[in-house]
Amino acid sequence: MVSDRLGYLLKHVLAELTEAQAAALAPQGLNGRDLAVLSAVASGEPLSQLEVAARLRVDRTSIGDLLDGLEERGLVERRRSTEDRRRNVVVLTPQGESTFEAAERIRLDVERRFLAPIPHPDRFRKDLRLLLGE
Repeated sequence: MVSDRLGYLLKHVLAELTEAQAAALAPQGLNGRDLAVLSAVASGEPLSQLEVAARLRVDRTSIGDLLDGLEERGLVERRRSTEDRRRNVVVLTPQGESTFEAAERIRLDVERRFLAPIPHPDRFRKDLRLLLGE
């Protein structure tokens, strides 16, 4: 039966989680990709645009478009690095920080509710990381 196949199950579980997160994040004016970018930028260390792309495993043209949209909305800005003037880094603006914090709370709540039927959600996450080789 097709619904017993791992690929089918993973694909449809991801689709449901993505849909739930999109609905919850919409009032913030964000989608899951936006939040992923904000999360990478908020990681604590100043990252270049290429480093953000590498961290998210997206190509550099895609990250440019994503960052352009976030910059237009006042959530991130590109600046000269204070350590290396030849390097530009991407940083959260104050509005970006508050938006990211609110969106992260929403994401965590959606994930908590989504995983509620699973007896050991932390173990499930750990098992998924094992499959990814982490």
